[in-house]
Order: sequence, then structure tokens, then C-alpha cells
Amino acid sequence: MEILAFGVQADEKPMIEKAFEGHHDVRCLDVFLTEDTAPIAAGYEIISTSVNAILDHRVLQTLAAGGTQMIAQRSTGFNNIDLEVAERLGLTVARVSYYSPYSVAEFAWTLAMAVNRRIVRASNRTRDFDFRLDGLMGRDMRGRTAGVLGTGKIGEAFARIAHGFGMRLLGWDVAENPACVELGMEYVDKDRLLAEADLISLHVPLLPATQHIIDAAALKAMKDDAILVNSSRGGLVDTDALVTELRSGRFAGVGLDVYEAEAGLFFLDKSLAGVEDDTLARLVTFPNVVVTSHQAYYTVDAVGQIIDTTVQNVLDYTQGRRGENVLVPRAAS
Repeated sequence: MEILAFGVQADEKPMIEKAFEGHHDVRCLDVFLTEDTAPIAAGYEIISTSVNAILDHRVLQTLAAGGTQMIAQRSTGFNNIDLEVAERLGLTVARVSYYSPYSVAEFAWTLAMAVNRRIVRASNRTRDFDFRLDGLMGRDMRGRTAGVLGTGKIGEAFARIAHGFGMRLLGWDVAENPACVELGMEYVDKDRLLAEADLISLHVPLLPATQHIIDAAALKAMKDDAILVNSSRGGLVDTDALVTELRSGRFAGVGLDVYEAEAGLFFLDKSLAGVEDDTLARLVTFPNVVVTSHQAYYTVDAVGQIIDTTVQNVLDYTQGRRGENVLVPRAAS
């Protein structure tokens, strides 16, 4: 059987091909799954998709009509998939429920330190042989307060690094993580965390309850010189409200690896076409903002785990097993 994989990055392709070797053939495409590209999947029983695929009812109907029966998503998040429609169409859907939390946690800290120590501005200056220090002053993290919204595996890894810096830890989640408590984390309500934290990092999933968890009111509750980092999902932050606060001169730094309207932009080269998204265009002009293209997970270790799990999900399907990563089970025959 040949598997069709959408949205495969150049670095991923040899890893995917090697992982499937001896099991199934795989055809890798660099285009993402959308309503326009879904017809390509006609005749493929199994497809694999990336995190920025759009699997709404129209795409799913096209896939089902073309003979697709199984979707193996190469990500943890699945808010891009209409699971109710998939179930109604008899499509099996699986995801990757776990991969290296350190990849994302370490990148969140990379963003935090990049904006804190003005790394991008300094690098741009030195390329022009401008070695002045004006405007590059950061601050020590030791002794300051880190607020972690979401203390699962990634949030815990982020907190461990913060603990290593010698920071006070505040956490917010629906349930306390004993490992974080052992680090000295104090669990508080969200309002207190926002008011007291010098650095706030988001590690909650995107759900209806967390959509715009950082809204206009939350942003106003934060310290004027706080640092905000989002390496989870773009929809957690009301970007228009964030731009409004940035325009008024607030926040020491903002590091964003995700953006709520990133579909159709991130992972693509738009350097010549231009970007029509006025909010994003305004956001990247602020000197205290660093935006990256959803790359926090993108390490050899994490991507390798994602691919291996995807292969296992496919093998579970072809061999009639229901694995732990199944979101929509195989329809009864």
C-alpha cells in the first residue's frame, strides 16, 4: 500500500521515507492539505497530514469520496480536524499524542531570551558593523517570577529550566502537577499569575475554553514590562488586542512561534507574494517582538518521534488494531 503524506518539509522527507521502509511505500508532497489539494488524495486509502492542514467538512467529504479511509496526523493538536464529520463519514483519525516536550520548552526559552536580551536587534546591527549597546539592555532572570499557564509535560519542562535560572514559579492549570510542586511552583488563579509574573509562557491546548485565554483584559492585567511567550497555539492570544497594547509601548518582549491566522502562511515562502494579513504585518514591525514560523517542535528528536508514532498508527490501522492515538476509531464493517 502507498501512503500519501501532505505538508512534508524537506528535512522531514528522508526521515519519513526511511521510517516507512519495509512497511509501506510513501509519497511525500510539500503542499498542504486544503480544499484545493484534497483531490490529489483520490485513490489513497491512507493519508498523513501536518499540523497546518485544514480538515473541515468540505475537505473530509472530498477525501472520503476519493476513497480515503484513514488520516494519520503528524501532530499532537487536532483542532484543525472536524472529528464529528470524520466519524460520520467513517474515516479513522489518529494523531501523535506524545513527542519530546523538551523541543518546545527549550524553544520557548529561546524566544524568551531572544526578546529579553535583544538578540535579533543585536545580530542585525553587527551585520552592519554597528557595535553599539544602546537599546540592548536586558535583565537577569534569576530572582524574577515565571508564570506557566499549563503545566503538563511541556509546561513542566519549561518550569524546570526556569527553576535552573533561579526563578520563582507560579502555575495555573486545571490540576496541579506534583513534579512542578516539587520544584517550588505555587499554583494560583490566572489573574494573580498575570499580575505577578515577569515572564509568562503558554502551554495549554487550544480548546473552546482556552480560545483567547490571553485577551484584552488579560493583557491589561500583565506588568508593563512583562515578557509573553506563546509556543503552543496561536488562538490562545487575541492578536489584535496584543497589537493594541504593543502600540501603547507595553511589554519588555513578546515571542510568538504561533499565530492565530497562520494557516496558509506558516511553512510557506511568502517573501515575494506579500502578506495581506495587516495584523501580522503590524506585529512583526515592533522591535520588542520576535515571530517564528511554528518551529518549536522542529528538532531531530521530536520529529523522529512524531514520524515513528505516525508509522505505528498506520500499522495499527492496517493490522486491525486500535492504538492509543486514535481519535476516531475504524468504522465497524
